[in-house]
Parts: sequence; structure tokens; C-alpha cells
Amino acid sequence: MAHMFLFIVLILNLSHSMCHATPSNATKFPAALIFGDSTVDSGNNDYTAILFKADHSPYGMNSPGGQPTGRFSDGMLVPDFLASSLGLKESIPPFLDPQLSDEDIKTGVNFASAGSGFDELTTAISGAIPMSRQIEMFKSYIDRLKNVVGEQAATGIVNNALIMISAGSNDFIINFYDLPTRSSVYNISGYQDFLLEKIRDIVKQIHDLGGRKIAIAGLSPIGCTPIQMTAKFSHLFDQTCVEEENSDAVVYNTKLAELVPQVQASLAGSKVVYADLYTPFSDMFKNPQTYGFEETKRGCCGTGRVEMGPLCTALTPLCSDPSKFIFFDAIHPTQAVYKSLSKYMIDNVLDKLL
Repeated sequence: MAHMFLFIVLILNLSHSMCHATPSNATKFPAALIFGDSTVDSGNNDYTAILFKADHSPYGMNSPGGQPTGRFSDGMLVPDFLASSLGLKESIPPFLDPQLSDEDIKTGVNFASAGSGFDELTTAISGAIPMSRQIEMFKSYIDRLKNVVGEQAATGIVNNALIMISAGSNDFIINFYDLPTRSSVYNISGYQDFLLEKIRDIVKQIHDLGGRKIAIAGLSPIGCTPIQMTAKFSHLFDQTCVEEENSDAVVYNTKLAELVPQVQASLAGSKVVYADLYTPFSDMFKNPQTYGFEETKRGCCGTGRVEMGPLCTALTPLCSDPSKFIFFDAIHPTQAVYKSLSKYMIDNVLDKLL
């Protein structure tokens, strides 16, 4: 059990639409293509050898059908809500699903993998699909898309697709805060800059393959995740957010927001935008009652302080109503949180890509 707990700590990660899109939005985003980690992974890990999967109950309990889908939540994620709101489809399927239909290919897929990050060392430790392979999956997707709709139509779909990149939490938690892999080489500012250069390169690769409308999510307040509070404080039931980690996230987000226009200027025809998730997430912690939340410091699964992945199972006691919790397990938010974040993105981010 101790070995399993260490494994879990190492690989931490941080209904229909709630908003109707205008017809112009739907036509200008013919597909959605997703890269990143467990914040957006719709089940690719289910088709890999990695141990960190959400292919079992209680994950997915509030998804359509009430079955696990590979998403680390009780239901749907931000990309699913965005796809539904844009009139594309009800959810974004994982690219590795062998049952993936041609229709799904036309309207977008998900390349993300829980446990992934921008730093190659992150996936070397977690075993997740690295960003480099997610780019290779994107290439394979384009080849199949061309076979389905033809080269010209495929180019149009990729050029106009909503592309979302969401990762970074695992890099800091695994390689800087909890293990000295990178902190022995970089100070926090240097490591932030290292990751930002990785992002610049990833966006360029996506652009080289035809992607033009790219939203890059910043970090959420990772110091407020139950598992980080548990790891950093000696009193299990008297926990507060790890402010140093939150402060680091704010600085990183500021740097990312400054990098984005530089990247856009260097890539012809691109629209690259920063998606601020820290602000709406912070508001949920400060004003939980506004969103209908009653519990902010622990997850719905088990004690809510350490359980996730293989430690959150059908045999683990659950809260009675996940919608009243910010977190479903010790690191991943509930569907209710993702729904609110999706609305925030629709109201504040998507228009900048049009």
C-alpha cells in the first residue's frame, strides 16, 4: 500500500450544454482537438499499459449511462461541455479508442493522457503518453481525416478546429515539488521558463500540421488540491492551501499570458490565446456557495484526501452528492466544476479565437 501511495503521489495531476453557442461559432469550429493531461483526457489511458486509469467505478457515475469513461471525474470534462455547447457532439472521444467512427474523426478527438506534461521527465516517471507522442497521434488523425473527407476538406477542418492544450500541473508536482529531478538543476523561475519553451515548441508543431486556433490553459491553484494539502501539512483535518505553490502558479500563468502573443506573432495566420482557469477556480474556493459547493478541502471519494485512480474504487465510500464538492477524488474536480469552467471559457476565451 505504501508503494501504491507513492505511485499515486508521483502521478498527481491536477446533461447538455450550459450555454448555447451562436451559429457562427459552430461553423467556425468544425471540430475540437485536445492535448494535455488528466484535466482533459477522455480515456486514452484506458488503451495503454499505464496503471493510472479511470476505467472503473465510481468514475463516470454521473456521465450519460452512469458508467466509467476513462475521465477522472464523476462525469464530463471541459472539452466535452465545449463540444456540446458548440453543437459538435456531446463529448470528445479518445483517439486511441479502436471503435472511433469516421463521424467522430470529422468533428474532433482527444489526444490527452492523464499523468502527462510538457516535460519529458514527467511522463518518464508517470508512464503517460508524452506530448511528443500526442503530436504523432495528431499526425495519424490528419491522415485518417484525409481518407474520410479528402485532403482539401481535411485542411479546412484542422485550420478552423478549436485546439485546446491543458497541462503543466504534473510537471511542477512530480519534477519540482515532490522529487528533486528538476529542482536540483533549476530554481522555480528557471523551470517555469523551461516549460514555457516546451509550450512554444509544441504550439509550433501543431501550427506546422495546420492547427491555427489554439487555446492554452494556465495552471489552476494546485496548492489547493486535497492531496497537496495532505502532503504538506502535518494535521490531516486542519488543512489550508499551499500558498507557495499557488504563488508559483500565478507567476507561471503571468509568464504564459505574456508568451502567448509572442507565439501568435511568430506563426502566420494563427490565433493563440491564454485560457485563465486560475481566476474562476480561485473564486470557487473563495465563494463556494455561489456555485452550490459545500466542501472545498476534500474529495467526494473516500476520505477525500489521498484517494485517486486505483485507490478510488467501487468499494470506496462516496459522498452523497458530488455536485456539492469541488473535488471528486483527491486531485480531480467534479463535473460541476468543469461545467462552470467551460462556461467561463465560452464567455471569456472562445471569441478571441474567431
